[in-house]
Amino acid sequence: MPLRSDKTTWFGVVLGATDPKALAEFYAELLGWRIFADAGDEHFFSVAPDETSGYNLACQYEEHHVPPVWPGAAGEPQMQLHLDFQVDDLDEAVAHAVACGAHVCEFQPQERVRVMTDPAGHPFCLYL
Repeated sequence: MPLRSDKTTWFGVVLGATDPKALAEFYAELLGWRIFADAGDEHFFSVAPDETSGYNLACQYEEHHVPPVWPGAAGEPQMQLHLDFQVDDLDEAVAHAVACGAHVCEFQPQERVRVMTDPAGHPFCLYL
């Protein structure tokens, strides 16, 4: 039987970071979403378009977070997932992401995709 909830349909991804608030602020600015936080919990922040979207991106405190390397290399922290964001104008989206605090990766395997990292080092792709 597939996973489900009688309350709502919800999907989320959680990224670890040593500064989850700063990472949530980055994604809120990048995506034009809002930050939602539990009162008094400085270790977990959610970013979503609104309170009823059914999906979010969360950032949680990880004391020993080590950014993965891109591209992967033997003996180095490996990427276990990355986020993909479809955009209309790749150059404009890259400029916006950089202005928000992202970094463009040196290795770019595809012409219509830009591999980037967020301030905590998590890879993400902007693609046409």
